[in-house]
Formats: sequence, structure tokens, C-alpha cells
Amino acid sequence: MFESDNAQARERISTGRRQFLIAAGATVGGALLVHWAIPHPVAAAAKGEPGDVIIVQFSDDGKRLGKVKIAKVVKTEDEWRKQLSDGAFEITRHADTEFAYTGKYWNLHDKGIYRCICCDNALFSSETKFDSHTGWPSFWAPLAQENVNEIRDATLGMERVAVSCKECDAHLGHVFDDGPPPTGLRYCMNSASLRFVKAV
Repeated sequence: MFESDNAQARERISTGRRQFLIAAGATVGGALLVHWAIPHPVAAAAKGEPGDVIIVQFSDDGKRLGKVKIAKVVKTEDEWRKQLSDGAFEITRHADTEFAYTGKYWNLHDKGIYRCICCDNALFSSETKFDSHTGWPSFWAPLAQENVNEIRDATLGMERVAVSCKECDAHLGHVFDDGPPPTGLRYCMNSASLRFVKAV
């Protein structure tokens, strides 16, 4: 009888311990999921503040037209929301990321240039695009370094370098040091942050 009572007590303790561990694991997992599901804007000095920027303008056929000083494009959240699709808004204005292999440009091989979906700034060329096997459009260099900003991004517990449009602060993606020659860089961009202009 005592042996039976002891066995039942041990079973209750063991069951209680399992339930506690499962609940604790679910709590931690849920907290991480909520943390990752909420967009975390990338901090940038003077983000969304008016002022002038210097960029390099390009024609739609990729010809360099020269440097210009222009007013930075600054809009309210409501104005951006009216202009952009939901996905493009979350990616460009709240630093979200599209799922791999879902964007419309990851496997595009046409010749042309990629402009910012928000302000039309010329960002990348098909000449520097390569297949990174990641599911995102990847480039080994921007059209002009003056047209992008690179900002330290410590969200999601990782150290990365976020890339944004110089003209309007749109979040574009990230740059990594595992690309091909000649730069050794991989500008891993979100399709939703870009507008492709096909060469004629």
C-alpha cells in the first residue's frame, strides 16, 4: 500500500515537472515569436527628417547622369500607406523582410535597373545582380554608393548592416560580406522595396 502511494506521488511530481517544463518552453517560445513578429525599425540618424541629400541620377537605361543635391523625400505614415502596397509599406517603412523565394525579382534575369519603390531613386543594376541561392535579389554593388545608406542593425539578436535608400530612408535589405568578386559583397534586397525598369 505504501509502495503504491509512493509510486503515485512520484508520478504526480514527474507529471508536474513535465507540465512546468512544457509551459516554460511555450512561454519562452511565445515571447521570441512575438519579438520576431513585431517589426523593429532600424535606427538611423535623421531618419524621416527634412534636409538635402546628394545622390547620383541615372536614366532608365542605366546611364549615369551625374550628382545632384535634392530635397530628401519625407512623408507621413499615412501618406506612405496610401502610396504603397501593405507588403511594401511594412518592408520599406518598418524594416520588415519578405519570405525567401516569394518576391517577384529574386529569379529575374532581364537587363535593366532597379529603382526605389518609394521615391524612384536608382539603386541597382542587372549588371551586378547574381544568383545568391538565398531567394532574394542579390547584387555585388549598388549603382552608386551615394544612393544608399548603410546602417548598423542589431535587431533579432544579430549584428548586421541594413541598407536604406539615401533619398527617402526606405529600408531595402542588408549587405553581407559573402558575395562574389570584385567586391565580395552581397546586397540582399527585398523585391517589394524595388521597382524594376527593363532596358529597351
